[in-house]
Amino acid sequence: MRGALEAPARRLLSRVETTSDARLRLTAVTAPLSAFLNNTPIVATMMPVASGWAKRRGLSNRGLLMPLSYAAVLGGTCTLLGTATHLVVHGLLIERGLPGFNVFELLPVGACLVLVGLPLTWLMASRLLDPTNTEETAGSNQRREYSTDLIVTDDSPLIGSTVEAANLRQLEGLFLIRIERNQRIIAPVGPEESLVAGDRLSFAGVLETIVELQRRRGLAPAESDGNNTDWLLHEAVISRSSPLIGLSVREAKFRGRYNAAVVAVHRHGGRIDRKIGDIVLRHGDTLLLQAAPGFARTFRDSRDFYLISEVENAERPRHSKGPLAMAVLLGVVATAAFDVLPIATASVGGALLVVLTGCISVGAARRSIDAPVLVVIGAALGIAVAFEKSGVANEISDFIVLAAPAIGPIGLLALVYLIGMVLTEFLTNTASAALVFPIALAAAATINVDARPFILATSISAAVSLATPLGYQTNMMVYGPGGYSFKDFLRLGVPLQLVCGVVAVTVLALMYDLG
Repeated sequence: MRGALEAPARRLLSRVETTSDARLRLTAVTAPLSAFLNNTPIVATMMPVASGWAKRRGLSNRGLLMPLSYAAVLGGTCTLLGTATHLVVHGLLIERGLPGFNVFELLPVGACLVLVGLPLTWLMASRLLDPTNTEETAGSNQRREYSTDLIVTDDSPLIGSTVEAANLRQLEGLFLIRIERNQRIIAPVGPEESLVAGDRLSFAGVLETIVELQRRRGLAPAESDGNNTDWLLHEAVISRSSPLIGLSVREAKFRGRYNAAVVAVHRHGGRIDRKIGDIVLRHGDTLLLQAAPGFARTFRDSRDFYLISEVENAERPRHSKGPLAMAVLLGVVATAAFDVLPIATASVGGALLVVLTGCISVGAARRSIDAPVLVVIGAALGIAVAFEKSGVANEISDFIVLAAPAIGPIGLLALVYLIGMVLTEFLTNTASAALVFPIALAAAATINVDARPFILATSISAAVSLATPLGYQTNMMVYGPGGYSFKDFLRLGVPLQLVCGVVAVTVLALMYDLG
């Protein structure tokens, strides 16, 4: 799915000139997407788009990344599929023999949070975050610059586009050296030069840029046949005793020797002004290799290389499978929404289908499973059960309910929401939901009211983690790249989180007539 999003994401900011407009577009697109897709890959896809746009204009990305994460968090509250928090609470309900969440049961609350939260985020970000200072670029000159050749494929959507329209002149850390067309060299390359099928584009750029380029639809590494979409990128440093020294890339025959293809070459001495195949390899050259899974394990102890490391998130997207992946997603949503299948069965079936139809490789599917997150969720569920069985949940509920006559059902609902909101900033969102769940059930039972709004409040309060970077994974993702401090999250997140709490409690009280 991430591959299907990348091309539209790049076009999203292509004609935007101000930080406020960029922020509006990023968040307005991210929020609805997050309602149906996992937040992490959406933010991971949008982050380089936002940072690249800011870099090209000499601006800071601070005004973009935190609002991007907040949009993903708010959008994720809208449906059962939007966040793992809702799925955890859904599972806890099923476990106790209670009706689970419908796919769109949370939509009224989530939609109100988005409609109130996004404009407030735009307003506060424009005042509290710095949208004008140039990004810190200290150390950027230390990044390795690779030389690489890419071929414009016969089915490329770039055919007929100018270099500038194809965004090949505006990527961070990238320089288009020349175009080779029918044995004719075009250099320097003007922005109005149109691309044709078979063009060989020679670039010099940093690793992140090269990875982004080779993932683009319609561009293929010159030394690769382009058919091995499950191959991964690896960095390998040529050793002093390597038999590759003195051979050109073409003469080294990497495909037969290593089942790999050279995508790019970095040399400490500076830019290499040759085609990839003609580069004569030296001791210490760093190669960017596209190789079969297991390459690092197979050649880790080889005398040919000093060091081999796999480049993360560099598997080439299967762009042609994008419509099929989208159809599978819509099928999962429809079957769950109309109760054709339970959400767990529909989700597992959808996951198997995208693997069986080749939308994603088995290796990529396996790597997408975040084992630490599953361990945390499992541990949190275990603690929640202990919390309930030991009677601690009932004791806390009894203490809370002492105030019920004075504050009423709405006040009690707000108190449950407040507990979840505070815990999610110090624990994870799933752990917070699991711990507050038994408290919410006990509190509702004690005052003899419907437990449903209290359960919804538990799930929403745990999912809306905005005040610190610790409570939600997307907040941590933007924390470093945006150069934020805890103070930034507190200044922007605390007021926004409090407003969201008021909105959520108000909507739930109206929905369930708690007044």
